[in-house]
Amino acid sequence: MKIALCQCQPQPLAVIDNLARLQAQVRMAKAQGASLVVFPEMFLTGYNIGLGAVQRLAEPADGPSAHVIAGIAEAHGIAIAYGYPERGTDGRLYNSAQLFDSRGTSRLNYRKTHLFGALDHSMFSPGGDDFPVAEVDGWRIGLLICYDIEFPEAARRLALNGVELLLVPTANMLPFEFIAQVTVRSRAFENQCYLAYANYCGAEGSLRYCGLSSVAGPDGSLPATAGTEPSLLYAELSRGALTTVREAYDYLRDRRPELYRSISEQ
Repeated sequence: MKIALCQCQPQPLAVIDNLARLQAQVRMAKAQGASLVVFPEMFLTGYNIGLGAVQRLAEPADGPSAHVIAGIAEAHGIAIAYGYPERGTDGRLYNSAQLFDSRGTSRLNYRKTHLFGALDHSMFSPGGDDFPVAEVDGWRIGLLICYDIEFPEAARRLALNGVELLLVPTANMLPFEFIAQVTVRSRAFENQCYLAYANYCGAEGSLRYCGLSSVAGPDGSLPATAGTEPSLLYAELSRGALTTVREAYDYLRDRRPELYRSISEQ
């Protein structure tokens, strides 16, 4: 499976422009043989936009923008994962990510569960106890968003549900490039899965994004990495590599949950 990650500068408040930009990136990725494209956190609207803008631009998971993206996925025969502000049926606002398959069917919709700092808390409600997994093109795929990956329990929960590829749309900023350089790679290794981390670069208001998007392998390798400039990077995922790593050692098999109960009970 060949995947593509779009590292780009945010275009705040420009939903129509961002949909056009998404389509252009999808076309390029498809021309290079990719079967999945991953875009950053809150790609449709920008991330650092304030509560008023989120209230104005938030859409339901099956809203107008989702219909457009579903059509793009179907027209190009490629899966698409992207971040957006979701208005739930409960009326709350969520920082969400959605995955459409190559037929334009929504396979996953995930709400960020770990809100980062005053910015996230000022705009969103946290997602609930829902960590879905779906099979797309023969790969079991899960979603987390940005700060979520800094909590080992979130990735481990998906790994225990059989995730082979973890998609992480993100908006990671300076001075937290350590997360992109070290944590992402560690999460892939300790959960023996591929991890695709799609970040912004450039600036958005007071935020300076660090770029450094990557695909990390289950063996700790980095099949694809970006610098700090806009780029569309590609990686080939190998089921053979996944199998080899899991046969050599198995963290999920060797863990001892009875020793960790006190952590989860606190």
